[in-house]
Parts: sequence; structure tokens; C-alpha cells
Amino acid sequence: MLSERRLEVLRAIVQDYVGTEEPVGSKALTERHRLGVSPATVRNDMAVLEEEGYIAQPHTSAGRIPTDKGYRLFVDRLAGVKPLSTPERRAIQNFLDGAVDLDDVVGRTVRLLAQLTRQVAIVQYPSLTRSTVRHVELLSLAPARLMLVLITDTGRVEQRLVDCPAPFGETSLADLRARLNSRVVGRRFTDVPTLVQDLPEAFEPEDRGTVSTVLSTLLETLAEEAEERLMIGGTANLTRSGHDFPLTIRPVLEALEEQVVLLKLLGEANESGMAVRIGHENAYEGLNSTSVVSVGYGSGGETVAKLGVVGPTRMDYPGTMGAVRAVARYVGQILAES
Repeated sequence: MLSERRLEVLRAIVQDYVGTEEPVGSKALTERHRLGVSPATVRNDMAVLEEEGYIAQPHTSAGRIPTDKGYRLFVDRLAGVKPLSTPERRAIQNFLDGAVDLDDVVGRTVRLLAQLTRQVAIVQYPSLTRSTVRHVELLSLAPARLMLVLITDTGRVEQRLVDCPAPFGETSLADLRARLNSRVVGRRFTDVPTLVQDLPEAFEPEDRGTVSTVLSTLLETLAEEAEERLMIGGTANLTRSGHDFPLTIRPVLEALEEQVVLLKLLGEANESGMAVRIGHENAYEGLNSTSVVSVGYGSGGETVAKLGVVGPTRMDYPGTMGAVRAVARYVGQILAES
């Protein structure tokens, strides 16, 4: 176990390196931080930290930089989540409150996260497997053509055209709309197939073909939209940190193009808590020079999706964690009110 003083030295090294991008020496530490000890003592503490694998010496410098192990100890024991200022919180709320639909919410969230953290932002769309039906609307476009509109509790709206095998009257349409909503509103998407399977039998024989066609379209929509969707933004932010990547930025960019990789990264966030994966803790080799900060968001205490950021390991962890958590909280509030 490291002593409190050595933990303070490690904290100072992380803070200085993140802030200056320069390896940190003992003289600079004693000048910038009130450590209460001489440079010689700090040099001794740094030697111990290096021996324990928390800091390392780049070949071209006399200073030291944190290792993945050092960042991990910093995040676990030394870094509080930095609260956002009142103007920052107000700006988040004003920016997200202007959203007109779910796509707009996700798009604004990605841009906001990328701007706040200066990292690459990733936002997962709310999962339909965890969503419930808010309303199903059926609109007549022609005697044998309908539009089906599916609205979820998270504000997702899906529209499908339905070509009926025979003309379908307004009375029958109103009956189907009422019966369908009475069975599925407020119910999880995964429950819908069993809830509607016997619905055609409630209609006259000449209408059963159309009812079955409508139900097939509804179930196909659920199957299609159950695929996980992501939005990503701020990739250009990586170019400002090019020197943070040992050889080339290409493996990071390639990893960011793989949706399966990103979903796995976000999936490592706890249902309600925050996950921070640092350097080689990321299973995907292309992201070994990055850190991922992610958290779940949702309404009513239930997580419906994840969001987070990817950036170099030389990251402002307290500020990034605070921004990610605050944005997730606001997005959850918007979903609850939508």
C-alpha cells in the first residue's frame, strides 16, 4: 500500500501531465504543489512509484508520466467526479430541451458530449427490448392501404406502410386500433407477440387477412428495430491528441468504425453506475492507448441505454466523468418527460 504522501505525489503527477502534456519532474512538482517535503523526498517517492509501476520515464525526458496502472489508482482513489458549474448545467439543459424527437435528442447529446469533454462521444439509442409501447396508430391512406405508427415510451417513432389483401373500412380500422392499443399499451415489446396472436379471431372472416397483415408488419418492425443503434461524434477531437498515441491513430479510428466493438465498450458500464476502462483494460487491441468513460441513462430508475466518451489515457478524468454523468441525467429527464 502506498503512503498518503506518495498518493498525493501521484495525484500531482497525473494532474500536471494531463494539464501540460509534458513529463513531470520533481522540481516542478514541489514548485506547483504544496507537498510539504523537499525535492529530494519527492524524487524518492517518484522512484518508489516508478518501481511499483504507477509512473514511467519516457526515453527522451527526465520527467515521469503516469502508466495505465497509475491512472487506474488515480480514478479509483484520488479523483472525485468534478461537478459542473451552474452555467454549464444550464447550457446542457437549454441545448437538450430544444430537441424535437428522439433522433434529435441523440444527435444533440453526441454533439454536446463531444464539446464538453473534447473527446469522441458515443450515444446508444434506447433499446427496444427494454422499451414499452406508448401508442399504436393506424391511418387509412386508401381503401386497401394503411400506415402503422409505433410510438415507444422513450419517444421513438416508427412508421410502416401496410398493403392490405382487401379493402378495410373505417369502422373495422377503429375497432382494430382500439383492440390493439388495449392489449399492448404500457407493455414491453418482448411481450407483444403473445399479446396479439389471437387478435384476428375477434374480427369477421373477411377482415382477418388484413388484421393478420397489420400484426405481421408490427412484429417485423419490432424485430428490425431491436437491432442496437449508435451515434458517434467528435472523432476530429482525436487529431488534437495525435501525440498521445504511440505509433499512429489509425487503430483507434478503425475500432471506432466497428459498431460491435463500441456496443461492447458501452455494455461494460454498470446498469446504473459509471465504468472507466483505461488503456490495456480495453479488450480491443486498437483501443489500448485510449480510455473509455461510460454510464447508463434512462427514466424511472431504469437504464434503457448507455452513453460515453473515448479519448487518450491522458484525460481529465474528474471533468470527463462529471460531464458524462450530468449529460446522462439530463437525457434521462427528457425521456421521462417526453
